[in-house]
Parts: sequence; structure tokens; C-alpha cells
Amino acid sequence: MQQVYTLLVQVGRATDDGLPQGATGAALVCYAAGTTEDEAVRETVAILKQAGLAPLEVTGHGSIDERLAEGHEIPDEERALMDRALAENAVIVAQMEPLWDEQG
Repeated sequence: MQQVYTLLVQVGRATDDGLPQGATGAALVCYAAGTTEDEAVRETVAILKQAGLAPLEVTGHGSIDERLAEGHEIPDEERALMDRALAENAVIVAQMEPLWDEQG
């Protein structure tokens, strides 16, 4: 059964990645559909590479059911993106924050 998983992905720099000049990479919150979290991670990494990003590390935060069981509050906007990821069998990048060198 398809579920949506919440993933935090750290990316490094790549040519033409669209990140701001001086950024060392970015952190992305993604919602990815998959039958398992491992499948969702593989699909997310593949999609991000196709988009010209350089995934370095992926941290899984579980399915919506797992997150609710852990007591997470999930706002309506987040649920809507999760529903879209499930309906479209897609990876949705919900948030992208550039990362900067500590000295920058």
C-alpha cells in the first residue's frame, strides 16, 4: 500500500543547482510516496539528481500515521501536500532552505 513519507534531505552544491551564491548546500523537506520508506528515499534521491541537485544525506521521519502516533501535529497545509504526493505518486519538495558556511 502506498504511503507518504516525510524526508529531510541535505544537498551539496552542483553546477547550475539554482542555489544562492555562497550557499554550501541546502536542506529540503520532501513528501514522497512509496510502498516503503526505502522506496520513497530512492525515488526522492533519483528525482533530486534529475533536477540537478546533489543529495548527500536523507533522514526519514516516517509516514503520516507514524508521525501522528509519535504526537506530531501536522497542519492542514502539510496534509494537503502529503495528499498531493500520494494522489500523484510523486515527490513534493515542501521547503528548501539554503545552508551557509558558519563563517559566512
